[in-house]
Amino acid sequence: MIKMKTFYKIIASIIVFLAIASIGASFYFFHVAQVRGDKSFISHAATPKSSPVYQDEKDFLKLDKENLSLKNDGLNLKAWYVPAENKTDKTVIVVHGFNGSKEQMAAYGMLFHKLGYNVLMPDNRAHGASDGTLIGYGVTDKRDLIKWTNQLIKTNPKSEITYFGLSMGAATVMMASGQDLPKNVVNIIEDCGYSSVWDELTFQAKDMYNLPAFPLLYEVSALSKVRAGFAYGEAGASSVKALAHNKLPVLFIHGDADDFVPTTMVDQNYAATKGPREKFIVKGAKHAKALETDKAGYYAKVAAFLAKY
Repeated sequence: MIKMKTFYKIIASIIVFLAIASIGASFYFFHVAQVRGDKSFISHAATPKSSPVYQDEKDFLKLDKENLSLKNDGLNLKAWYVPAENKTDKTVIVVHGFNGSKEQMAAYGMLFHKLGYNVLMPDNRAHGASDGTLIGYGVTDKRDLIKWTNQLIKTNPKSEITYFGLSMGAATVMMASGQDLPKNVVNIIEDCGYSSVWDELTFQAKDMYNLPAFPLLYEVSALSKVRAGFAYGEAGASSVKALAHNKLPVLFIHGDADDFVPTTMVDQNYAATKGPREKFIVKGAKHAKALETDKAGYYAKVAAFLAKY
């Protein structure tokens, strides 16, 4: 009997220890995934001079920029606005990716500048010059995107607005597509966006740490619900579920060598949308490298899509 009691005590102690370890791990991984700061798995290396987009970045950063700001959810958000060389109502909102900033989107800004667009480039909440400590994965960022949209329309009611997003920014514009957007938003271009926050973080947990979703991701998701206001598996955190309500034309771009946001996710997103759709898969392109890998093809596809829609 005494031995049995000892056995149960050992089992109970092991369970308590594992529970404490699991909770501790969930707080650690929440910090890694969602708290503002440098991330060891994200490279911010300078673009080499040999890159096809090097000169575009330099040229865009030399352009005159207006510093814009707005307040949303109590946060002060910042953006650059670069007017087109010739007056136009066409404006693109360029949304950067996870742990990025507007400066890192210079090559994309230059693409649209060359196409004759006004360019608005925000820093997402918890990124760049904008306020915030918690990364939104597109879920909270879509609210900021819509507020930037309304500010543009207030300035120019005739605005014709394109949404462009890269990686997390791509998820942001897709998640926004399921909202009741102003009629001024005419089309969407997404580059290497994920199908949902849950799918992407499940993939990363396995790929980076060899961990299953249960129980850790469930615990981290619960922390996100408490601290950031959203759980990873909810409908508002899914590009696929948002696109199911979308009627706008969407151009889906992805690299077929993407090992950060699996290329299979673009097929899920493409299948979900209810509006006109086109897909551009760039051979040999890693994550967020489609423009660099096939600059001529990228420019041609984007220009043709915008001319059509």
